[in-house]
Amino acid sequence: MKNKSVLDEADDIRRAVEMVQLGARMQMLEVETRLSREKLLRIYKEVRGVSPPKGMLPFSTDWFMTWQPNVHSSLFMALYRFYVERAALSGLDAIIKAYHLYLDHLEASALEPALSLTRAWTLVRFFDADLLQMAACRSCGGGFVAHAHDPVHDYVCGLCNMPSRAGKSGSTRTRAAKPKAVAKRKPANRAVAETA
Repeated sequence: MKNKSVLDEADDIRRAVEMVQLGARMQMLEVETRLSREKLLRIYKEVRGVSPPKGMLPFSTDWFMTWQPNVHSSLFMALYRFYVERAALSGLDAIIKAYHLYLDHLEASALEPALSLTRAWTLVRFFDADLLQMAACRSCGGGFVAHAHDPVHDYVCGLCNMPSRAGKSGSTRTRAAKPKAVAKRKPANRAVAETA
């Protein structure tokens, strides 16, 4: 029995390290492992080099309904459901595998992740609590995260019916402003080129 408990603790430590590397919050670590809070704090500080952030976990389903988070959440849920239905994984194993694949997909597309591991874990918990459901878009047929018990027979996703300000985040505006700043520094070069 002692060997089994040592193996269980080693497995919990391995999982905790992987979750911290992926950005998990302390509350997630406490729920998903049997390690003491003190041990989890030591692991977090060792892996991240800083103390874990304080504050409550997201508790509202509304964040997942806004345009960009909905697209990212829907992608993650498709990957998660694949692992549950086709690879016979469940729980934390399916969440971590799906999150790795989500990050790989975004990296290949040169996009920033909108969904943290803790948000992805919370999303799955919202589905388990019957607070969210998947809805098929009548236009593209894709599956998207929607409020549970909302009528979905005429559902149109945020990609087929983009809001006017979709994709205009602060980071997008900052990136868009940089080329203008560069362009303002080069009018003399342009004038020289035109006179040549």
